[in-house]
Amino acid sequence: MITGDKWRQRITCDSELHHGEPCVTGTRIAVAVLVASLAEMAMADLLKEYPQLNREDIQAAILYAAEAAHSTLVV
Repeated sequence: MITGDKWRQRITCDSELHHGEPCVTGTRIAVAVLVASLAEMAMADLLKEYPQLNREDIQAAILYAAEAAHSTLVV
């Protein structure tokens, strides 16, 4: 389980990778894709879809999205 800000070790923003979108470190899998997929899929199904990921990677993506939501105003 990811605690505190350890999610930061699993999420990368690199302008050379996936247009600078936040991705799971070592992959081209965008945080936005994972979070959106969780709206329709169970985590177990998502792990089957992306076998290179583990539960902690997906938790890190969710925590990243939560952190981003704190600093984003939706109008």
